[in-house]
Amino acid sequence: MSAITKEMTINEVIRKYPQVTGVFNRFHLDSCCGGARTLEASATEDKLNLDELLAALNEAAAPRPVRARRG
Repeated sequence: MSAITKEMTINEVIRKYPQVTGVFNRFHLDSCCGGARTLEASATEDKLNLDELLAALNEAAAPRPVRARRG
């Protein structure tokens, strides 16, 4: 998996990793009006900590191990 970087736009991240929408909600970032902005521009304009945003997005985008079913 390639990492989510500050150069990516909100819409690009959501398209590639739809499971991260909750992170954008938690940081109050939306794809409607600001989706074409890069993560760096969004964080700067909205006075967010870019490192925290990127860490949360990458954590949410990381593949989860598959649990074996017992049966």
